[in-house]
Amino acid sequence: MTAAYTGGVYDPSQLRTFLMVAQTLSFTQAGHRLGLRQSTVSQQVRRLEAAVGRPLFARDTHGVELTEDGEAMLGFARTILEANERAASWFRGTRLRGRLRFGASEDFVLSRLPEILEGFRRDHPEVDLELTVELSGTLHERLAAGKLDLVLAKRSEDRPGGRLVWRDKLVWIGAERLRLDPDRPLPLIVFPPPGLTRARALEVLERHGRPWRIVCTSGSLNGLVAAARAGLGVMAHTRGLIPPGLAPVPDRAGLPDLGPVEFVLLHGRRQRDSAARAAADRLAAAILAGPVP
Repeated sequence: MTAAYTGGVYDPSQLRTFLMVAQTLSFTQAGHRLGLRQSTVSQQVRRLEAAVGRPLFARDTHGVELTEDGEAMLGFARTILEANERAASWFRGTRLRGRLRFGASEDFVLSRLPEILEGFRRDHPEVDLELTVELSGTLHERLAAGKLDLVLAKRSEDRPGGRLVWRDKLVWIGAERLRLDPDRPLPLIVFPPPGLTRARALEVLERHGRPWRIVCTSGSLNGLVAAARAGLGVMAHTRGLIPPGLAPVPDRAGLPDLGPVEFVLLHGRRQRDSAARAAADRLAAAILAGPVP
């Protein structure tokens, strides 16, 4: 008799935990985000690895890295969780309707966000999704004014709320051929106010006494990237979202550290009706199921 095949069916909760660890490369941070103990996170990852039959992470004293099989599991896990959410939506027997006003930071223009939104539109065709792509500071203002229902943006120091989606580090980036003269003001490429990245960059430079001058201002990420690729100067950007053709400025340039950055989901306090709330909850779940970067 042939033995029954027991592999190939993966627990969604273990897949979600795997994605969080893959995103943060930290069992501790994944636990904080999921509301789980580190031991529970480790246990769920071990059980998933046992189901797969291969290690998904390489662990040592220096940190955590995805193995080759772990990289492959990223795509599989997202596909499984998205399919699971679609099936659950279908059999709940409720079809979302109405209008959802969603705002996303410029940072995510070149990320997985379009893929997530495409899946949401496919699963909820009767929701009129209105997308606003803006600076994080502007999105915070529009949310507070009741003009948006859900926002994915950088966490603001004066608005510390929201549900953590992703934590990373801000770094200086520019064209690989760019050479900076330490005796001249730092050429800056920045968003206009109220850009949170702009405010952080200027504050850090002022605090460290590093002279600077603005060589390009644009409200479009594509505009900033074009200026940086042309070698006009440097820009502050999220390390995990560096656009093609640009690279981190080497440490030998002596630029001050920009510190961490957090991206959060924020719900509007004055959502218009239950349909808007339900649509916002469903899109938020889709974003959290598959980390945007």
